[in-house]
Amino acid sequence: MPDYSAEEVGLSQGDEILKIDGKKVRLRSDIDEKIQNSNGEEITLTIKRNDEIKDIKLIPNVEQSKAIGIYLGTQDDDLSGEIKSIYQNSPAEKVGIQAGDKILSINGEKPEGDPYKIVNLISESKTDEILLEIERNGEIKTFNVKPEIQKSYKIGVTFKLADNNFINNIYYGFWDTTEFSLSIVDNLKMMFSGKVSADQLMGPVGISQVVSKTQGVIEFVYMLALISLSLGVTNLLPFPPLDGGKILILIIEWIRRKPIKENTEIAIQMAGFCLLIGLSIYVTYNDILRIF
Repeated sequence: MPDYSAEEVGLSQGDEILKIDGKKVRLRSDIDEKIQNSNGEEITLTIKRNDEIKDIKLIPNVEQSKAIGIYLGTQDDDLSGEIKSIYQNSPAEKVGIQAGDKILSINGEKPEGDPYKIVNLISESKTDEILLEIERNGEIKTFNVKPEIQKSYKIGVTFKLADNNFINNIYYGFWDTTEFSLSIVDNLKMMFSGKVSADQLMGPVGISQVVSKTQGVIEFVYMLALISLSLGVTNLLPFPPLDGGKILILIIEWIRRKPIKENTEIAIQMAGFCLLIGLSIYVTYNDILRIF
């Protein structure tokens, strides 16, 4: 792409990125993550060009946009002008904007419910504060929101899709599965650290709604695979009464060289069970609220 660092340092069509700062690239997301985390500092790309391996240093271009901390959904989640959720401690939350609000206008311009136009009007706003006109339960409200400045980094390249063959399907399937499993653990860490709200969790009711919107057998099977993988990873967490909790107890017994008292183990399992049931009720309640 013109006017980006990749063009300036001489990257060419057909170059294959093997490593970034010495780390092997397996997925497109590995490249995106490294570039985004560079914070605009110099990175080293190890590329393959005509059977020749070479290192190229470049500084990613920075692009700035504005955000207020609203989530409008995805293609599989009724993407619209209605706010599905609000990010914790975001500018939108601070002024009192709520999930379920419908955005009618932004700085006087009407997006007509188009979520992409909403995002563009917010991110490209030229004012220090953004005036939002919102409909809530049939009532029109206005909010002045001071957006956050978000930075993204790009080097100015587009990537060729991998060939659709058996070997590539196995290779990328393995690394996609690994990456998704690690993302589940990361999301749980963010939830316990307060960076992600428990309101964003989804239970059986929400999952069934998402599955019902899948189109075609492939998308349906893919969704089932994600659900199965999520359950598998979650079940291995060291929390009673999950299997991971039982494994943790066995490890503790092995270290102590003697079993935990039966009544103590039952109390631990019951406490964990009560917490899980409480969380399930809370998540299901939120799923039902999202539907209606």
